[in-house]
Amino acid sequence: MIDLTIVWAGIIAFAVAAYVVMDGFDLGIGILFPRFPVGRDRDMAMNSIAPVWDGNETWLVLGGGGLMAAFPLAYAIVLPALYAPLIAMLLGLVFRGVAFEFRWRDPGHRRFWDFAFCGGSIVATLAQGITLGALLQGITVEGRAYAGGWWEWLTPFSLLTGLSLLIGYALLGAGWLIWKAEGALQAQARRMARLLLPALLIAIGLVSALTPFLEAQYYQRWFQWPGVLASAQMPLLVAIVGFLAWRAIDNIGQKRGRDWMPFCLILLLFGLSMVGLAISIWPDVIPGRVSIWEAAAPERSQIFMLIGAGLLVPVILGYTIWAYWVFRGKVDEAGYH
Repeated sequence: MIDLTIVWAGIIAFAVAAYVVMDGFDLGIGILFPRFPVGRDRDMAMNSIAPVWDGNETWLVLGGGGLMAAFPLAYAIVLPALYAPLIAMLLGLVFRGVAFEFRWRDPGHRRFWDFAFCGGSIVATLAQGITLGALLQGITVEGRAYAGGWWEWLTPFSLLTGLSLLIGYALLGAGWLIWKAEGALQAQARRMARLLLPALLIAIGLVSALTPFLEAQYYQRWFQWPGVLASAQMPLLVAIVGFLAWRAIDNIGQKRGRDWMPFCLILLLFGLSMVGLAISIWPDVIPGRVSIWEAAAPERSQIFMLIGAGLLVPVILGYTIWAYWVFRGKVDEAGYH
């Protein structure tokens, strides 16, 4: 018999992963935006994400809504614990969304809208990383409720994860522009990626080194049998993918038409990081506190929601794939607007 709780955990994990893949690079372009010269290069950077950026938050909504519906106990505990970074994230997304459209409609104040676009991207990314760090380090739970303070989420570790995600999204943005841009903008994206890739590898190493000591559960998963069989391979895989990404960014040994490779290899680094995260926390929805089965909604509720998700998720995937296909290829000055 299929365990619906595991199915819903997979759906939410997929939604989060899809959000990181699809919204990470356009947040990264916002983070890097001040580094692009005013005028043509900034316009082309915006044009490269204009057709797809506003559909990416769909996966964030699916992940948050799915958590509330399928794991209501986890939602009731996590939200009070992380009100501040989550509200900051939403405000950042709102500011960058408004700025994205208004910089074209209100050219007289474009400098202000560029600042809002960059600032919103940085705030949203930092908030997401801090939220992840706060979850990993543990949330104070008593009974079935959050029992910590207002500032429990703010620690050196959560700030490290926030900074790490900032570097990672910026690298994704640079990889996207290597793929979609040409000429001076592509060359600048390569230069930025050369600096950001080593920084991301260092950040992954620091977070990975500290995580096992946050909870006894993490230490057991990573250093005791049989989990060590999987964990021992992760540093080697990250090093190999990092080396291949470096060669792709520098265009070493690459054929023409393979500008997509740096972006895909950077995504693979994110994928390996997500696998490491899954190894650490499974099967908990609140690490070390509440498992997915303890937090799950009644089975009838899960079945009812699964019908809707089974109908809507393929539609969303199909639309997303179609949008990326229609707007494939290099960006030009004409752009979406």
